[in-house]
Amino acid sequence: MQQHQASRIDAARISTREVGMGPASPMPVATGIGLRAEHYQAVLRDRPQIGWLEIHAENYFGDGGAPLRYLDEIRPHYPLSIHCVGTSLGSVDALSREHLSHLAGLIRRYEPELVSDHLCWGSVGGIYFNDLLPLPYTEEALIHVSARVEQLQEYLGRQVLVENLSSYLQYQHSTIDEWDFLNELTRRSGCDILLDVNNIYVSACNHGFDARAFIDAINGERVGEVHLAGHAVNHVDGHDILIDDHASRVCDAVWELFDYTISRMGPKPCLIEWDTDVPELEVLAEEAARAQRVLEAQHALVA
Repeated sequence: MQQHQASRIDAARISTREVGMGPASPMPVATGIGLRAEHYQAVLRDRPQIGWLEIHAENYFGDGGAPLRYLDEIRPHYPLSIHCVGTSLGSVDALSREHLSHLAGLIRRYEPELVSDHLCWGSVGGIYFNDLLPLPYTEEALIHVSARVEQLQEYLGRQVLVENLSSYLQYQHSTIDEWDFLNELTRRSGCDILLDVNNIYVSACNHGFDARAFIDAINGERVGEVHLAGHAVNHVDGHDILIDDHASRVCDAVWELFDYTISRMGPKPCLIEWDTDVPELEVLAEEAARAQRVLEAQHALVA
């Protein structure tokens, strides 16, 4: 037990000088794609005309191997975002020193323009789950998560973005709307928002709220990135349940919501996510080009 506890710490006790990272350069207001192993060679060979690349941090925590070798070659050609799925910001366990150390090393090595994780919890008692689990939106949870985000940013020596989840259940004792929770989290912790438009649409359909009302309520000045992805529709007991599976093209309804988001908030760095049933690189580039046209059209309107 003592050995286990020694490997996990309260990150607030670690000086940012231990990590030694300065501020990131800004991400271009353009559309990127997630870099997947299936596309390493094609990206190096073809150099697709995309704005930037995102990696999932935990796939690059090894001491060596093909992922890091390829990323070493690819990074000089594209801006980079590092997106985490394992920080477990909402958990009551202490933040994992091992996880943070790997993340800090990755950031030092590749100097990404953006770093992000999710408004969720995913571990308890040192056991990690394969799911990003929602929080109750209460003042108690807000105090807890705000402190955790501050700890993460202090350790890394830089601002992070926090992403809204897709959800399939809600807590009866929540007292704060999700959008207000996100806005207040930015105010208390200094983080910005990674706004996932597909997640908003999925949750709105599952829970019966107005997706545009969510967008209207978010402080657009604190949105640093926007995500788009596909989802699945499952038919259960006469009801449709939407699942954020990142396994298909963005649907028309989400494109419409994205257009509404950009018209309200202005152009933002945007990412196409596709994590399962990954298609050819050309398909991702097509989706990215469609999102890029939305950004450019809005830029032309405000120029």
